[in-house]
Amino acid sequence: MRVFRGLHHPDLAPACALTIGNFDGVHRGHQAMLALLVSEAAHRGLAPTVMSFEPNPRDYFAALAGRPEAAPTRIATLRDKLGELERCGIRQVVVLRFDAAFAAQSPEVFIDRVLVAGLGVGYVLVGDDFRFGARRAGDYAMLDAAGASRGFDVARMNSYEVHGMRVSSSAVRAALAAGDMKEVEALLGRPYSVSGHVIHGAKLGRALGESGGGRGDGFRTLNLRFPHPRPAAMGIFVARVHGLGAAPLAGVASLGRRPTVDDSGRVLLETHVFDWPASLGAEGGYGKLVRVELLAKLRDEARYDSLEALAGAIRQDAEDARAWLAAETRLHAATGRQTTRDRI
Repeated sequence: MRVFRGLHHPDLAPACALTIGNFDGVHRGHQAMLALLVSEAAHRGLAPTVMSFEPNPRDYFAALAGRPEAAPTRIATLRDKLGELERCGIRQVVVLRFDAAFAAQSPEVFIDRVLVAGLGVGYVLVGDDFRFGARRAGDYAMLDAAGASRGFDVARMNSYEVHGMRVSSSAVRAALAAGDMKEVEALLGRPYSVSGHVIHGAKLGRALGESGGGRGDGFRTLNLRFPHPRPAAMGIFVARVHGLGAAPLAGVASLGRRPTVDDSGRVLLETHVFDWPASLGAEGGYGKLVRVELLAKLRDEARYDSLEALAGAIRQDAEDARAWLAAETRLHAATGRQTTRDRI
C-alpha cells in the first residue's frame, strides 16, 4: 500500500475508486464499506483508494473555537489506521492536511480540484451521512449530480449494525471510555491494540520493582508513544504483546499520562511483560515494532503519594491480570470441551 501526503505526486494511480473519511479505529462498519470499495474497484479496473485527514476536521474546528476538549478522543494512531486499511485491501491512501484553506473550499471546488483533477476518480463511495465542503454544504445528492456531469459514479452505503446497534467510531469511543473491551472487540471485529516501536524510558520500572520486595530487575516495561494527547482508552489493562517472538506474551499495561512520575502530559503505553524472553537479553526490546492488545480494563489511572505506593499498585495489577488470564484460559478450555461433546 502506498501512502501519499497531498495530491500532487507522480506515483498516484491515474484513476481510482475512492472513499473519504477519518476511519478512526477502522471498525466493522468501515470494513464493510472498504470491502465494497475493493470489489467495485476490481470490477472497474481502478485503484481502491482512501482519502483521510490529519488532523481530524473536528480537531481543527475545536481548536479554532478555543475548545480543544470538544474534539473527539482518538481511537487509533495513524500507523494503526494505515495498517488496518492495508489489511482491508486498500492500495493507496491520500492523507490531506485539514487546515483553513481546505476548510474554506466550496463543495464545487472540492469536486473539481480534489476529486477530478487531483485523483481522477471513476467511482466514489460515501456513508449515508456524508457532508463536504465549506460549512458542510455538499451532500450526497450534490455529489451524485456532479458525478453524472463529470463522468464518475457515486454510491452510498447505509449504516452497519451489530445486534441492532449502529457501528460507529463514536460507539467504539464510548465502549473504550467505559472500559468494556468485549464490546470494543465486537465493534472492531478484533481486540483493541496499539502498535509502535519500543522507545527508551526513564528506566523507573526497574527500580520500582525492587522497592517493597520486587523480584529480579523490577517492573521492566516496553514503552510506546501514543501521539495524540487524548486517547479514547486510558487506564490499566490486561495485555498481550505481539512482536517479541513466535508467540504472544502476557502482561499488564498502563495507557495514560503517568501522573505520579511525569507532569509533561505526554501519553505513553507502558507494558510489563510477565515472562521476558531470555533470548532478547535485558535491552533486546528497544527499537522493535510491537503490537499490544488491551484485553480487559482493570482500573483507571491514579496518582500515588509515593513510589512505594505506586510499586504496590503495580504488583496488585500484575496479580489481577494473571488471575484474569487464568480465568479466561479455564473458560476457553471448558467451552472447547462443551463444543466437542455437542459435536459427538
